[in-house]
Formats: sequence, structure tokens, C-alpha cells
Amino acid sequence: MKQPIFTGSAVAIVSPFNRETLDVAALKRLLDFQLEQKTDAIVVCGTTGEASTMSYREKMRAIECCVEHVAGRVPVIAGSGANSTETAVALSRDAQRAGTDALLVVTPYYNKATQTGLIRHYGVIADAVEIPLMLYNVPSRTGVTIQPETYAALALHPNINGVKEAGGNLSSIQKTRNLCPEDFTIWSGNDDETVAICALGGRGVVSVAANVVPAKMHRLTTLCLRNDFAAAGRLQLELKNLCDALFCEVNPIPVKTALNLMGMNAGDLRLPLCAPSPVNAERIRRTLVEYGLIEA
Repeated sequence: MKQPIFTGSAVAIVSPFNRETLDVAALKRLLDFQLEQKTDAIVVCGTTGEASTMSYREKMRAIECCVEHVAGRVPVIAGSGANSTETAVALSRDAQRAGTDALLVVTPYYNKATQTGLIRHYGVIADAVEIPLMLYNVPSRTGVTIQPETYAALALHPNINGVKEAGGNLSSIQKTRNLCPEDFTIWSGNDDETVAICALGGRGVVSVAANVVPAKMHRLTTLCLRNDFAAAGRLQLELKNLCDALFCEVNPIPVKTALNLMGMNAGDLRLPLCAPSPVNAERIRRTLVEYGLIEA
């Protein structure tokens, strides 16, 4: 029986850039903050990490830095998806060689693959490595939705461990849970759906909010995993305004802005992402004050 790659709260960690490239020293400081605050896993080179604008070399440097610095204290999951199966295989193999514990593989974007194409794409990648894959369903960005029946087919592969589900469709998640074996793990891909997905059998969240409130996201998932959904629901509601502020513009614009306001040195955004509007910048600042993360 497959064991989950992780349970609890995994941070979808930002990639701190300076003007030239990845700021490795800043990334290590962010990793230290996460480990001190009990984050359960690190996801590097995901959407929040701006992987789409990183070079292959930068991605590998970020992955290698996380593996070396975390040193086995929590799982490190590397984003290795691409809209080319060949590219995804190459990055997945290199991430495995670097020592990552698992891979996060987004659906191919822009191509708009059929469900048969998704099964073949993921099967080729899973066959090419010896570490587990976490599928990543985020149709708002990719234009493709993994259907429950497709999950059921993919769940049979020994290297496909589960899915980061960011489709926002709780009905589909229920059907997926009913069709798939028990050892196919579902993680929330949206912070504000964490409790709902855990109540349907989910095992945690891959979190943007954990960049700024890692201890609270760890606490939220701990309550869920203890089946204390009354307390978890109260904490989810408490975090709602923060979650909304962190998505007032396209991720990771708000979370990088928040981290920089907190003095965490998340670095620059890369075009085509840019600084938030003055209205949203002020909203982010006010929200951080409201949650006691910065002074007024």
C-alpha cells in the first residue's frame, strides 16, 4: 500500500530572485523559517515559485538548495511538470538525481490534452523515475481538468501517489475519492478549501498562505487529521481574510509582497508578473497588520 508523500501542510515556497538569478542565501533563510514553524513539507519550483519564468539551471539550483539545506528533516517535493512530456521526463529525472523525495507534475498547459493524453503523459513520466508523483490539477491556469475516471486509471500506477487538487470542484473530489483506491492521496491545492477537502478524506494542503503563516497552516491540518473539524473550521474561517488578500492579484504577486513587507526578503517578481496595484498593495499591508504579522 502506498504511503502519502506527506500529511499536513506543505509550503509552496516562493523563489527569491535578485536582479540576476535565484538568491540562494535568501531561499535558505526562507527554508529555515518554514522548518522552525513546523511546516510538514517543502514544494519548490511550483506555481508560487514562479517556475514558468525560471531557466532549467535555476530550477535545478533551487531544487538542489532545498534538498541540501532541508537535509531530510521534511520531504522536499520538486515541481517538474511541463507541457512537453520529454521536458517533464528530463526535469523529473534530474530532480530525482538531486535527491528530491517526490515530484509535483502539473497537467500540460496550452496543449489542452485529452484525458487519454493525460494518462499517457503521466504514465511516461512515472515510468521514467523511481520516486512518487503528485499530480497537479489547476484548470484555471492550464485549461485542462483531470476527470475522476482519469484519476482512477492513473492511481493504478505504483509511482503515482495522489493529487494536489486545485480545481475548486468538491463534487468532483467526492467522485474521485469514491472511484480511487484508498492509497490515492488527495491534498488541497487551495488554502481556503483545506478543511472541506480534508473532511472528504484529504491528507493536507499545498499552501501559499504557509509562506507567511506556516504555524497556523500546520495547526489547521493537524486539527483536520485529528478529525477535530469543529476547531479546524473555526481556524479556517479565521484565516479567510488573509487567504483572500493573498489572492487579490495573481499568485505569487500578493504573497511575495507580503513576505517583503514582513522583512523576509522574497526578492523581485519576474515579468510578466509585476508589483500589485496601489489599492491591492494597501489591502495586503492592512491585512498583515490585522493578523499581527507587521506593525501598523
